[in-house]
Formats: sequence, C-alpha cells, structure tokens
Amino acid sequence: MLKHRKGVVLAAIAASGALLLAACGGSSDGGGSASPTQEGQAGGTLTILSPAEQILTLDPQVVYTGEDLAFLGATIQRSLTAYQVAPGDAEGTTLVPDMATDTGTASNGGKTWQFTLRDGMKWEDGNPVTCADVAYGTSRQYDIGLAQGGPVYAVTYLDIPTEEDGSSAYKGPSDGTGQELFDKAVVCDGNTITFNLNQPVPDFNYTVTLGFSAVPAGMAAGEEYANKPMSNGPYKIQEYSKGKGGKLVLVRNENWSAESDPYRKAYPDSWVYNFGIEETVADQRVIQSSGEDQYAMVQGLTTASLPVVFEDPQYESRRIDAFDPYTIYAAVNVEKIPDQKCRQAIGVALDRDALIKNAGGTFAGTYADGVVKPNIGIDYAPTGLWDGLLGQAVPGTGDPEFAKKLLSEGANCPTEITIDYAQSEDSDKAVAIWVESLKRAGITVKPNPIERGQYYGVVFENGNEIMTGGWGPDWPNASTVLPPLFVQGWNLSRVDDPAFAEKVKAASVETDRNKQATMWHELSKEAAAQMWVVPTRFGRDQRLAGTKVGPVFSWSAYGSFPYPIMYATQ
Repeated sequence: MLKHRKGVVLAAIAASGALLLAACGGSSDGGGSASPTQEGQAGGTLTILSPAEQILTLDPQVVYTGEDLAFLGATIQRSLTAYQVAPGDAEGTTLVPDMATDTGTASNGGKTWQFTLRDGMKWEDGNPVTCADVAYGTSRQYDIGLAQGGPVYAVTYLDIPTEEDGSSAYKGPSDGTGQELFDKAVVCDGNTITFNLNQPVPDFNYTVTLGFSAVPAGMAAGEEYANKPMSNGPYKIQEYSKGKGGKLVLVRNENWSAESDPYRKAYPDSWVYNFGIEETVADQRVIQSSGEDQYAMVQGLTTASLPVVFEDPQYESRRIDAFDPYTIYAAVNVEKIPDQKCRQAIGVALDRDALIKNAGGTFAGTYADGVVKPNIGIDYAPTGLWDGLLGQAVPGTGDPEFAKKLLSEGANCPTEITIDYAQSEDSDKAVAIWVESLKRAGITVKPNPIERGQYYGVVFENGNEIMTGGWGPDWPNASTVLPPLFVQGWNLSRVDDPAFAEKVKAASVETDRNKQATMWHELSKEAAAQMWVVPTRFGRDQRLAGTKVGPVFSWSAYGSFPYPIMYATQ
C-alpha cells in the first residue's frame, strides 16, 4: 500500500502471516486518551483537518493508500477480513473476520479458498449484501482504468487464462468478454464464496483485505462509481465536495446493524473530512484544541510543530510517535532514465542527511537501504546500498564527485530532470534539497509541485524523471513490496525487466518460507543496485488529536489512527 499524507508524500503492502504486517514498530510515545478496551461513547462528530483537496479515490477496488484504507474501511467499505484494531505490532496486525464469519478456509494445497458471509448485512438502500456483490466487486479489478493504480491481486491470483500478450482473457464487467472464465474462478453457493487460484497462496485471506470489497451487482461497472460508492458500513456519504473548503461528510447508515458487524464500533454520529486546510493552521487548531477543534485530528504534523508537541507533557495523551509502515523513496522513471549508472548517480548525489533533518531529524526515521523495511521480519536483509554495493561507500551527505564519475560512465545521462511531488510546506523544502544536492553533481532539477489529493493519479499517468513516494507492505511478506513496485500494480518506475520479473514470480510461489526470504533478500539487493528508486528513509509517523478524541494510538496495520473504534467524548 502506498503512503500519502503530510510531508514529502512524506517523501506516499506470501507466506502464512508469521511476520508483522506493514513493517510497523511500536510507538516510542504511543499516546492514548483512553484504553482501546474501554467502552467508547456514542454521539458527536469527529473531524479530520487535511491539507489535501480530496481523497485520492473512494472506489473500493482502487483505494490503496494506507490512510484511506483505514478510514474508508472503518466507515463505508467492508472487506471479507480485516485487521484487529489494537495498539502493538502483533495485536494491531492480527487478521480477523469482517464480512466473513471467519478468516477463510484453504484447500487444494492453498489454491482454493472459501469464505462464508455473515447474515443480515445490508447496503445503505436496504438491499442485502450478497455473495454476488462480493464476486462483482472482485471482478471490477479487471476493468482497465480501475485497476490502474489499485491492487491487482485478483488479476494476479485467480485461475483465469491469459492471452498471448500476457493479459487476462477476462476483460472485466465493463467489457464482459470472458465472463464465463471469471465465473469459474469465483463461485457463489448461497452465502459461500469460493476463489479458485492459479497457484498456492497460503495467505490469500490477507489478500482479500484489498480490492475484494463488495459492490452491488447491478451497479454501473465504470469509474463513475468512485464519485459516490454505495456503503455497507456504519456510515454513508451525505456530502462530498473537492478543493479548498471542500469536505467529505459521513452520517449514519440507518440500514447498518451492529449485529451484522461486530468489527466497527461506529461511536460518532458523523465524520467530517475537511479539505484544503493549511498545514500550520491545522496543527495550531488541534494543538490549541478549543471549541469544535477538541474533536479534530491531523494525520501528520509539520516539522515546526514537532518540538512543540513532543517536548511538552501536556500533549502526551493525544500525540503519536511511531514507526509507520512505510519506506520513503523517490521513484526513478526508467523510461526516461534507462541507464543504470545515470540512475545511480542521482542517488549518490543526494544529501539524505539533509532530507532526514528537514523531515524532523530523529522523528523522521532512519536511513533506508532499499524498499523492504527491517521490521517486516525475515524478508529484510541489509542490501549494502550505501556501504559499497555501488562500488564505494556513499556518505549520508551525498558524494558529488562519485556521482560525476557515474554520470561519465553512463550513456546519455540527463543533465536536466523534473521531480514530481505532492506539494506541502515541508515537501517544498525537501525538494529544494534535491535541487541543491544534484546541482553539485551537475544535474539541474526542476520542481513540479502537484496538489496532494491528486498526486498519485497524475504521476501514474504522466510522471517525470523523479517522483517522490512511499510504500508499505500490504501484508507481512516482501511479495507485497517488490512485485507491485517493480513488476506490476504500483510500478511508478516503469520497470520492464523480464529476468527480474521471472525471479520475482519464482519467489512468490516458493512455499519454503526461509528459502523464500533468501530469494527476497537477493531481489531486494538487485533492485537497490538498479536504483529503480532512491530510498531515503524508513519512516516514523507523528500525529495529534484534540482533547475530546479517543482512543489515540498508532494502528500498526496502516500506521493510522484507530478509526473503527474512535469516539468523541461527550
């Protein structure tokens, strides 16, 4: 899953679940206005103050940012399984049932998975949520345009033949071609849905948290559904207006019942997501926490606010400082910079020290040596990227002379490049560091700020040479990091390396977990040497809530607030 919040974006997810999900560590200052086991209070309104001018997408088959998955999953979109909402690594990443009665049953060596749906689930219009709705929602991953930028695990794993060009023989519900093939792979029998896979996937029950959400089978198949999706959660959309001053207003879904949804507490009467709020203004409003802002929260703090919040004990119960799921990096567009030496020169020239200092110093995290984060578990091993992998050690301040040498060895290395980034006060400063760093190596960098709510949609369609981003595992396996970033799904770098893709495929289906981890180690090292992305840091997350918001802790599954159990103190 990708990162998308304050900061430089600030820079923004196949085994049996033996690792920690989303590479999240414990909080050094977990905060918390209430124990998560304490019964919350019903009523009131909780508010999010966001600098973004929209949510990237509301489409359940396309949503892929961790924050949005957490928030929308808590309010309007349900999945077959979900993650327990609790503090701590193990507790906060434990798989639990949601729409299904349990976490699924595997057979046929892990190539067949069955889930039985709960009784009594309804859409906001009062119609029942059926197995056909889950199947239809799953089928939407095959629609061209919908899957672009969203999770594509259905396309990857379902037992549906491919064409000679490698594309699926099923073209999605908008087209309808190959529908009979999909209907063999996804079968409904009353309240039981069966997924027939093309390979063993022993952790497929984690997979169905992404892109397998139900959509009413009679609903239009196209992208317009994203404007106002039908809710089967405890809230429904009353208003959604984008841009500065816009908002997303969620009110109670009168057709939702707690009996059919023990997962979500649904304490507030409503949620309001305010867009286009200046970051420093949002910080100050929540810091002061007066009036309605007692019920507000920010999903990240500006660098300037960090010492204010974390050096004063009065904020202890409502602040969060935790390792988040994400590796922060910049994707290098291989189509525009095809030579490996040219890409390496960009990474070597970069002053990573300055970037970490700009992002908050010790609050920002630690150096990243690749895209797989250490606390994912056994799938991480040091790549040696900055310790000699490129031919010599590279200091945190960058090495312009080594970068010049690499440029001289490369073919047609560009002397002018453009960097795309999601605009914010902190990210403006970060990009200035990129400009100054690469200038020392003889590369001119042109900043291209993009409105943060639209950022990933823009760069995925038309990215420049460098695109800032962040990524965390979809579940605890590097199969949800290296393949989506460099083979399919979220390949912002536009990598097209058949040999690497074959090795990724082999690692993905390896059932010996220790052997698989070793394969991921080698692939991570290879990707680092290719410099398909410039990794900058393994991130931390800081955020703040008002005095009447509870509970406040980092939900490890997404590195977010624990939205499904939050409440407004009355």
